Amino acid sequence: MSTVGTPGEGQYWYNVSTKTVEKGPQSDWSQLLGPYDTVAEAEAAMAKVQARNEAWDEAEEEDE
Repeated sequence: MSTVGTPGEGQYWYNVSTKTVEKGPQSDWSQLLGPYDTVAEAEAAMAKVQARNEAWDEAEEEDE
């Protein structure tokens, strides 16, 4: 019998569809951001994504 758990079990994930934090991956991987070590990090996931997207957009505009 294997003692290896589900990857990401015990960590936190942000579900982009439900906009909620899950402990352990409970949803389809295509809907999740993470893993994160804390609930707070998972809750901040979309803000981090948005900030990175804005930075990339600005970099692209500078390259044009």
